[in-house]
Amino acid sequence: MENRLDQFREQMNRYFAGKPELIDDVMCCFLAGGHLLLEDVPGVGKTTLARTFARSLGLSFGRIQFTPDTMPGDVTGLSVYDMKTGEFSYRPGAIMKNIVLADELNRTSPKTQAALLEAMAESQVTVDDKVYQLPRPFMVIATQNPSDFAGTYPLPEAQLDRFMMRLSIGYPVPEEELRMAQMHLEGTTMDQAVAIMSREEILSIQHEAESVHISDSVLSYVQRIVDGTRSDPGLSLGASPRALLQLLFAARAKAYLDGRDFVKPDDVKHVAPSVLSHRLVLTTEMRLHNKTAEDILETLIVKTPLPVE
Repeated sequence: MENRLDQFREQMNRYFAGKPELIDDVMCCFLAGGHLLLEDVPGVGKTTLARTFARSLGLSFGRIQFTPDTMPGDVTGLSVYDMKTGEFSYRPGAIMKNIVLADELNRTSPKTQAALLEAMAESQVTVDDKVYQLPRPFMVIATQNPSDFAGTYPLPEAQLDRFMMRLSIGYPVPEEELRMAQMHLEGTTMDQAVAIMSREEILSIQHEAESVHISDSVLSYVQRIVDGTRSDPGLSLGASPRALLQLLFAARAKAYLDGRDFVKPDDVKHVAPSVLSHRLVLTTEMRLHNKTAEDILETLIVKTPLPVE
C-alpha cells in the first residue's frame, strides 16, 4: 500500500498547498480510527482540507454548518411520518457519511454538540429508540474558532476527549500562499481531485496499521507520560485512560505511515502534543502566567525517561 499512500500525499499536496506534515497527521488520525479537531482562525483552509481528504480517498462526504439554531436532528437525522403508508421512516442526517465535516462546532449549543457524542464514540446514532449504524470507515473532522471569538460556546472536556487529535493549520508561508493563489487563478480546484484508493483498500490499510507492534518498554513509556500529566502541579486535569489508548493508536499509525512495523519513542513524541494537549486543563496560576498545555507537555516529555530496550 506504500505506493497508494505516496499517491495520496502527492494529490493532497497538489490541492492543499504547503502542509505535508499536517496531511500526514490527518492521515495518521484517520488510520488510527480517530476523530480530528481543527482549531484555527477562519479562512486558512480547514474546509478545503476536509473535502480534499474525502475526495482523495473516494469516500462520501457530509458537511454540517453549525449555527446557534442548529438542532440535534440536523446532525442525526429525523423520523418523518409518511401519510401514504401511515408509518414513520428515517431520513438520514449529514452524519451518515464516511467523512463528516462538523464546521464551527463551537458556534452551536451544547445540546447539539452532544448529538455528535454517540456517533463519535459508538459509530451509530439513535433516533426514536431505533439504532442506525454509521458507514465504515467513519471520521468526524470538526472545526472550531478560537475561544475568544464572538459567538462561541466552549467545548466541554467530555466532548474534547472524544477527539483523538487536535491540529492547527496556521498561515501558509509566502511561497505556498502565492502558489495557492495561482492555482485558483488558473481554475485548479479541489473538485478536480480523484479517488486514489478504494474503500476496500482503505479498510485494509487501517487493519495493517492495527498490526504494528508496540513493545512493553514503549507501552510503559507512554504510560509514564500520561501518568505524569495527572501529577503535574501546573495541571488541574490530566489525561484520561482513553487518552493513553488513543496515544498508542496514533503512535502505531505514525509508525505505519513511516513504513515500520514497530513503534519507536519518536513516534510517541511526534503525536503526543496533538493527542494530549486538548485534554489537559491548566491551573489558574499557569493561565495567569500565559502558559499553555503544550508548554507543560513539552517539559514533561523531556523529563520522562526514554525506554531501555
